[in-house]
Amino acid sequence: MFRRTFWFTAGAAAGVWATTKVNRKLKQLTPESLAAQAADRAIETGHKLKDFALDVRESMVRREAELGEALGLAAPVDRDLPVRPHYVVEASEPVGPDRALKATAHRKLPYTSYNRNEDH
Repeated sequence: MFRRTFWFTAGAAAGVWATTKVNRKLKQLTPESLAAQAADRAIETGHKLKDFALDVRESMVRREAELGEALGLAAPVDRDLPVRPHYVVEASEPVGPDRALKATAHRKLPYTSYNRNEDH
């Protein structure tokens, strides 16, 4: 008699446990739950990417400072040394209706494309 009661109670407990487990899994697989999980993972991934970008930026600034010291770029400029001129490439004509604004108007370089696939 006690054996039958024990096995009946054990079977009922296993059934309740299995039903509870299945219901929890079904709730996790609803569209709303899946969307919430995906959003949480996306936010977590975004935070990880932001932390990575900040670490890269910090390391980049540190390395640039090290290279600047090694190359002497942070040293004061000697005024007795000659200055190298820097040349700027400009188009032949200024852009805009008022051609008197040559100094302030943006210029466009002449462009010749040799790409046969380009739309004409």
